[in-house]
Amino acid sequence: MGADAALLLLADSRLPAGGHAHSGGVEEAVRLGAVTGTGDLARFLRGRLATAGLVTAALAAAACELAAADDPADDPADDPADGVELWRRLDAEADARTASPAQREAARTQGRLLLRTSRRMWPSAALDTLARAVPEGPHHPVALGAAGASAGCTPRQAALAAAYTSVTGPATAAVRLLGLDPVTVHRLLADLAPALDDAAHAACASLGDAARQGRWHALPGHSAPALDLLAEGHLTNPMKLFVS
Repeated sequence: MGADAALLLLADSRLPAGGHAHSGGVEEAVRLGAVTGTGDLARFLRGRLATAGLVTAALAAAACELAAADDPADDPADDPADGVELWRRLDAEADARTASPAQREAARTQGRLLLRTSRRMWPSAALDTLARAVPEGPHHPVALGAAGASAGCTPRQAALAAAYTSVTGPATAAVRLLGLDPVTVHRLLADLAPALDDAAHAACASLGDAARQGRWHALPGHSAPALDLLAEGHLTNPMKLFVS
């Protein structure tokens, strides 16, 4: 499969990996009155892309790069245990960059679903190793990057898919929650196109020799305290349309 076609499949909200059940914090923002219309939503999406979106894009790019290198055919002498340890280390980097327990749980649920789907669509040694390394389910961007590599995508394409899904989920959730005009909301997403490209470029720029050796300390860790608080509030809200 061509990398461009695989990228479209990975970014498709109809992919059975649980993306439709994630509002990215916008449901709780709507409940609290922080997002009431397209103006608020535009600011929410731009802020989410600049923080959580950039972090997930960088993690996806790193996972894609690691998965591409985690191929026994490249070097049969490689110790499989080394691959397991590297995947655990990268997943721990994702954990460290996710302050909210609710967000960590949601990311692992999505990652587990995406990994299960991807292993059926694009079977690979890297996906098998990731499943062994993080049996409870890897963080979603880690699974996304590994799936992207298995499908033939580059780290930049994996980063772009992660950045894209970080805003499209909240955007489509807002349409359902507020009854917004879908065309108007998609215009907001179109306006974000240059920022999506910039996020993917910045995500890949954070990769380097250290990352290739399994040291990912240079990956961005932009915090988003408001999103963390929204996630924790949403977790305890008994009435909700989206699970996260």
